[in-house]
Amino acid sequence: MAEEEQMNQTSNIEHRTSNIELPSNVGSLGVWRVLDFVLAGIFIYAGALKAYDSVQFASDIDNYKILPWPVSVALAFYLPWLEIFCALGLVFRFLYRGALSILSAAIVIFTLATIAAKVRGLDITCGCFGHASQHWSFPAHLATNLAILVALLALFFAHARKRGIRQL
Repeated sequence: MAEEEQMNQTSNIEHRTSNIELPSNVGSLGVWRVLDFVLAGIFIYAGALKAYDSVQFASDIDNYKILPWPVSVALAFYLPWLEIFCALGLVFRFLYRGALSILSAAIVIFTLATIAAKVRGLDITCGCFGHASQHWSFPAHLATNLAILVALLALFFAHARKRGIRQL
């Protein structure tokens, strides 16, 4: 009799479960793709502003007093398009590691040039985001650059880990 009561109390309903098994890292893949798109948006925006007014960007490069004027002009016409194409590489995953490497190197070089200008007492306009970044303080420039660099390096190492590449 006790067995009958126990059977009556026990539910015979089977809960259906999905036969689809998702990888455990599906959520993290979404985070990396969002970061790809955010960084791509930043670099497309910055590159488009610089490409739109290349003469002003050449002047901004020249303000650093590191390169001769002809080199500043050449860079002003070349760098914005490099930024845009590398950003598209992040979006479409075409030459992905190369795009990350170039953008990381550009941020490092720009940050070092900004620090060198500050040490030499030059009051420079960044030129990165057009007039929007004109009135940023030196710490704001550094914080922005370092945040972008950290995000680029995080994407680079996440991609390397995903591919199983241990040696960079």
